[in-house]
Amino acid sequence: MRHRSYRWLNALSPVQLIVIFYASAVLLATILIGLPLSHQSGVTLSFIDVVFTAVSAVSVTGLTVVPTADTFSTFGVFVIAFVLQFGGIGIMAIGTFIWIVLGKKIGLRERRLIMTDQNQTTFQGMVKLIKQILALILTIELIGFLVLGTYFLQYYDSWQQAYFQGFFASISATTNGGFDITGQSLIPFKDDYFVQFIHMVLIMFGAIGFPVLIEVREYLFAKTEERRFMRFSLFTKVTTLTFFLLVIFGTVVIALLEFQYFFADKKWHEILFYSLFQSITTRSGGLSTMDVSQFTEQTELVMSALMFIGASPSSVGGGIRTTSFALVIIFVLTFARGQQRIHIFGREVHNDDLNKAVVVTIMAVITVSTSVILLTITESFPLTEIIFEVTSAFGTVGLSLGITPDLSTIGKVTIIILMFIGRIGILSFLFTFKKEKKGNYHYPTERIIIG
Repeated sequence: MRHRSYRWLNALSPVQLIVIFYASAVLLATILIGLPLSHQSGVTLSFIDVVFTAVSAVSVTGLTVVPTADTFSTFGVFVIAFVLQFGGIGIMAIGTFIWIVLGKKIGLRERRLIMTDQNQTTFQGMVKLIKQILALILTIELIGFLVLGTYFLQYYDSWQQAYFQGFFASISATTNGGFDITGQSLIPFKDDYFVQFIHMVLIMFGAIGFPVLIEVREYLFAKTEERRFMRFSLFTKVTTLTFFLLVIFGTVVIALLEFQYFFADKKWHEILFYSLFQSITTRSGGLSTMDVSQFTEQTELVMSALMFIGASPSSVGGGIRTTSFALVIIFVLTFARGQQRIHIFGREVHNDDLNKAVVVTIMAVITVSTSVILLTITESFPLTEIIFEVTSAFGTVGLSLGITPDLSTIGKVTIIILMFIGRIGILSFLFTFKKEKKGNYHYPTERIIIG
């Protein structure tokens, strides 16, 4: 009977199992966050608000319908930090770590699940990859905790409070969670460039992609003679170049668009850090050094586009991902030149990867557009604010123009679905409904007039 009861699990694809695991994580987070012990005295939350917070934490988005600092107890804050770790590192990464600690054998099925969860294309080295990811993230978070906690001693009355703030800030920034327990995100540190710099570094570590961090670490710690023969992968080259070009683009455009408006009375270093931080946080960070609703509509739309692109694959962030954006842009330019094959850094891009990038982008546009249209029907907010909210949820960023607490139940459910899709990825969401092929045959080919 026990074997039969689990037979249906064996019939599911790795993608379907991953979706079930993340849904189970949401259920667990909902139970923990809904506990009275997680709330401050006298605070009660509606069921939809508890689910919203749980999904926001699992998807490491950071959109909140209630202020975290005024709603949750110390235990509740630790629960949110715990859930952010699960969501940021990945369900299968945590599961693999538990399996290793318990001495369990990592079989083929488990390796397939890890490969799916981490957006990898091969079984080789899956367990080693997970060990490296866990070691890197935990090391980065520990350093961030010690640096920020020690630095916060000048801001808080007790060392316990300072290190507690440093602990949560490090996890929230590294996982790109976007949650804060200051009550005002990083606005209290708008003039403290050291705090901003540490947060920007942590956000970038989380968003640039685990494989990139691993390759860079191997390069830095390799012997001099070995380093001469090391070559970065095409993924690392494309991801890193696209990531930092988007950061630079966002910084420059925000500075130019706001030069005569929000930045009109600001000094050059204030303009630089405001623009740079807001550009980096749109990768998936969700933290902010200012009230972004003070920006013009043009800037908010640019930030929406950056949030739609999101972070890199196999990272803590969402969106269509940097590689999808890069491949689509290069494909358009290549096609416009009358060429058919895409070449980057002396390598030819696989057609399957290009097809995935195009499908991801098209489906993301459809998903976001449908959500925007739905919210314009159910909500009474300006279109720009709705677009900003939707792209922030899809990109698992967490920035908002202040409309999140006032969304209707339908609006909250829509954002919940977007945050969940943003975390598992468009491809995983599509493949959830995939059916096995029943035959290997082709229909006759016929041309269709295009354009």
